[in-house]
This record gives sequence, C-alpha cells and structure tokens, in this order.
Amino acid sequence: MFKGDLRDKEVLQKACQGVTCAIHTASVIDLWGKVSKEEMETTNVEGSHLLLETCIQQNVKCFIYTSTVEVVGPNIRGDPICNGDEDTDYISEQTTLYSKTKYAAEQLILRANGSPLPNGEQIVTSALRPMYIYGENSRFMLHDLDVGIINGNVLPRTSRKEALVNPVYVGNVAWAHVLLARAMKEEDKKRIVGGKFYYITDDTPHMSYSDFNHELMHFLGLSIPSKLPIPLLLMYFIAYIIDMLWLLIRPFIKSVPKQNRHFLMILNTKFTFTSHKARNDFDYIPLYSWEVAKEKTTTWLASVIQERREFLNKK
Repeated sequence: MFKGDLRDKEVLQKACQGVTCAIHTASVIDLWGKVSKEEMETTNVEGSHLLLETCIQQNVKCFIYTSTVEVVGPNIRGDPICNGDEDTDYISEQTTLYSKTKYAAEQLILRANGSPLPNGEQIVTSALRPMYIYGENSRFMLHDLDVGIINGNVLPRTSRKEALVNPVYVGNVAWAHVLLARAMKEEDKKRIVGGKFYYITDDTPHMSYSDFNHELMHFLGLSIPSKLPIPLLLMYFIAYIIDMLWLLIRPFIKSVPKQNRHFLMILNTKFTFTSHKARNDFDYIPLYSWEVAKEKTTTWLASVIQERREFLNKK
C-alpha cells in the first residue's frame, strides 16, 4: 500500500511499478461547493492526467476509470431519462465542478485508449459510470441517518415519489471493475471495451432517493413524510434565491448552503439506466442480489446507529 496525494509524482511512480492494471477511483466528491475550484481541478482532472501519464510511462496495459452518472445529468431543465443506455440521446450539462471535473477526466482517459507504451504495446482504457452507490460505510448514508436522528427519527422528504432512480450496491460496482479488468486481458474483448464507457446498475428497485433511504432505515424506527414539505416549484424558487445570495457573500464566508438548485434537481428528476451493454461487452452480471445487498446494508446500519446517536447527543 502506498498512501499519498494523487498529484504526487513520486508516489505514483512507486505505486505503478510492476502493475499491469490501474483502477482509478480517487477523486474529490463535492456537490455543494465546499471545495475550491483549484482543489477540484488539480485533483480530479490534473491528478487523473498525471496518473494516466505515469501508467503509460510504466507500461501499465489497462486503465479503468471510475466515473459517475452525474457526468450525464440531470441537466438544468430536469429532463428525465427512463432506462437509458450508452446510446441514449440527452442534452447533458455539467452544472457543478464535480460533474465538470469528472467528465473532463473521463474524456481524457477514454481518448488515451490505444496510446503506445514504451514496450511497444498499447494501453487499453475504459470508464464505468455507476448510479448512486450505496452499501456499507457509505458516508452519504451516514449523513442521511444523522439527519433523521436529529430530526426526531424522521427522515426528511427531499424528493418526489415519482422521481425514480436506480441506486447500485457497492459490491456490484466493485465486481464490475473486476470483470472489466479481466476483459481487458483478452485480445478479442479489449478491442471491444477499449475507449468506451459503461453504465453500472443492478436489480435494486427503482424508487426516489428519499424513499430509498426509508426502505433501508425504517426498521431502525425512522419514518418519512408522504409528501414534500412545500411545493416543488417553491423549493426551486427558494433554492434559486439562496444560490444568488450565496454568490454575493461567498467571498466573505466559508460556510455553504445545505441545499442548491442542482442538488434539488438531482433529487427530483427521474433518472434510470440499464447496464445491458456492460453485460454484452464484458459479461457483467451483478454478484449480489437486491435481497443480499439490502441485508448487508441494513446490518451495517444497525451496527452503527447507537454510536451515531451517542455522537450526535454529545454535539
């Protein structure tokens, strides 16, 4: 194990020595504007480029990039996608630094497919676009659990019931990386997967983000309102006002609003995909069923809820 900064050339040189396949999952995730533009770009884009260059220098044959469904959308108009795939026409808009930097990194890595290596071979590059990833140790799920506890064991409803999405279990995302890495070692398959991106899904039921949280947390005694607290249009209007005010005061304060228009759009836009292409091209079949994924996730949540209650009480 080499622990270090993605932007540190020496660390990358050591980590890539003797490696045949690099799976690049490291990036800064920020949907709220808490991280500076410089930090996001130097890590997510320049750091990815540096790792790619290092892999080429070290004759690393395969490079897999963990991208995200957010490089596609939802766009600012909230146009939905129902069971989309890699060929679905959609006017994509990267409206946050996170989605912009992830898309830039993804594209530079895909364009590098077929680049010559010093040993005379060529590097094979691909990208995976998982849906919202859930499972053990998810800090996003811990945040939502904390909010529910603070709110008197009531999860806030931030998305409409009809705003369906299809989250994917972390174990299946990891498995997709393994299968793609195996495919890259086969002559016939590496020509197929090289330079392409793939959506990664599983059989997790389609539901809204809010209802998905409730599905996994209701057994802990957490409830959820049946409707949004106020009409969605009013929520968008308030988020717009907050965004405008934040732009004015941002140079003078470090705190950021907990809600913004982009995040509200993500939560309330129907956005579902299939992973048929991954199945066809590199035999991706989810390793964990929804029943197993749910059991693993709820078991983990049950193991941490008392600790979270005690931690929040101290605060």
